Amino acid sequence: MSTTYATTHGTTCLICATENPADAALCATCAAPLALVRDVAAQEREPRIVSVIGESNVGKTVYLGFLLDMLAQRAGSFEAVPKGAYSVDLQQNVIIHMAHRMFPPKTPMEANQWYWAYYQVCRRDRKAKWVDLVMPDMAGESLAAEVANPETFRVIRDLVGKSAGLMLLVDAAQAANGASQPDFFAVKMLSYVDSLRGGKADERVETPLAIILCKGDYCPECFDDPRRFAQANLNRVWNLCESRFSNVEFFACSVVGSLAYATAGNNGEYVVPIPLHTALHGVLEPFQWIVDRI
Repeated sequence: MSTTYATTHGTTCLICATENPADAALCATCAAPLALVRDVAAQEREPRIVSVIGESNVGKTVYLGFLLDMLAQRAGSFEAVPKGAYSVDLQQNVIIHMAHRMFPPKTPMEANQWYWAYYQVCRRDRKAKWVDLVMPDMAGESLAAEVANPETFRVIRDLVGKSAGLMLLVDAAQAANGASQPDFFAVKMLSYVDSLRGGKADERVETPLAIILCKGDYCPECFDDPRRFAQANLNRVWNLCESRFSNVEFFACSVVGSLAYATAGNNGEYVVPIPLHTALHGVLEPFQWIVDRI
């Protein structure tokens, strides 16, 4: 992927390479914000895309929001600089909602309403090596639609295809309770990634892949040995990773310390989870592993 530049004649989209008018705000083809192009051009180096993927309600928005906030606060010896005010919107949205004991709203399916973040990141405890990272918050429903019918969302296909690193979130709580849905969705997602990277029988995908077992507060045993937990409870995913992915690691993660439940609606027909407080565990480690390998 080569660095793209905005000119007076037009702006070439960083994601899908579509030529857009110079004053356009969003790409006409994939709806990616063209502010990314202008901010990238100012750095004069190629950015890396890190995609956070997973099914609906697995917690992608909350995870990515807290990850960005930890980076902004120099957690784990990282230094992170947001490029463009739009890069702060996601973490602000998540932190404010969680501070008021509410989960943030679901990410809309429409790509023009997704949050995007562009950060410059480096490890302060090592020789300074700045990496430009683009991290979008993609809707789980949109990912499911694209996996079921490729090219339904071109922006997803281009993002995943160009990603230097992938973080796949899987609901560990459901898997621990015997549900097969997390395993099946993750297998579909990995098969989709494999097909984008060639899918040849004698070649394995080398893109760093962090599989994150989310909602670990419901099943603390996943923290003891994430690899063994995945092998036992996500056996289809485990087998596919062994066959097709050469650079994969498993992690466990939780962000909520305790939950309460309330009823909503005129007759209390809806049950709403309320996060009473946050207790971040395992949020930074997958990102650190990805950065060390790109």
